[in-house]
Amino acid sequence: MARVGEWGFKGRAKWGCSYKKTTLIVCSINIVVALYVLRSLYASLYIYSDRDSRPTLEYTPDQIRKMEESVRIRKAAEPVELIRLVKALKKELSREVAVELPQSLKLKITNEIVERLKTLRPKANVTEQREFVERWCKEKLKEAKQLALETNASNSTILHEEAEMLVKALESNWTVLLEDMGLWIPAEIVNTEHHDKPEGEEEELDQILPGRPLPPECHAEVHTDYDGAAVRWGLNHHKDSAADCCQACLDQAKRAKPNEKRCNIWVYCPSEGGCHSPDIYEHKLGECWLKYAETPKRNFKDKYPESYRNNHPSAPLVVPWASGIVGA
Repeated sequence: MARVGEWGFKGRAKWGCSYKKTTLIVCSINIVVALYVLRSLYASLYIYSDRDSRPTLEYTPDQIRKMEESVRIRKAAEPVELIRLVKALKKELSREVAVELPQSLKLKITNEIVERLKTLRPKANVTEQREFVERWCKEKLKEAKQLALETNASNSTILHEEAEMLVKALESNWTVLLEDMGLWIPAEIVNTEHHDKPEGEEEELDQILPGRPLPPECHAEVHTDYDGAAVRWGLNHHKDSAADCCQACLDQAKRAKPNEKRCNIWVYCPSEGGCHSPDIYEHKLGECWLKYAETPKRNFKDKYPESYRNNHPSAPLVVPWASGIVGA
């Protein structure tokens, strides 16, 4: 009996231990399978989302045919002759590159040109400088040709071989040669002001001052500013035109009381950018000043003096105001 009990206890212990191991192995396998399934699902979701983020374009046979037809039309419309001419022109222009000269020869020519330029007058303009350099190039080309024909020339600073290279360089493009040596003279731009008005013809005021024509009694003067005591300040007195400003002066003179000053000077600002004045105020378009002076005197006429503009840097060159004396 004792043996049977001992065997039974040992058998149960053995099977119990085997059961635990089997359970542990099965659980491990399940965990590995679960991780593999999760990884597969994650990979498939990533691939699917990546495909969605990069949509593929599928063209129909009709769209493909239209695209091929468009390519064919563009190729047929290419300016083949123009392209050929442009390529030929580029090839021809590439031949006009200045001949490369030795550094020693460049230095000689540069020093010679600088010394020659020193003989020019101090205030020589760009045109005079270009003409001077062009004359030098012609003289140097003539000298280099003569030197190239001679085998021995002891009186020249240029050798026979250098003379031949200099002839090629000056004949090809002397401007490129000089720029390669660092000498560049810009082309002078001359602006010519054309005066189409016949000599002796008076300038029409109506063509200068905007608005309706001014009557003769306004005695309008453009680019003129008259002095006088202000009957009506222009800072808060604006009119649409110089004629309206003159009319305001005439009306004030009629309505003025015996002890009031009567307007006999009108000053109007016709400039869209405003009008300059030496005071502290900003004078804008349409300002109409009504003034009185027993003996009217001009502040400025036509242009501001240079001395005035030196003291007032913001002053323009031309007087922008328009004025007139009425009742004279």
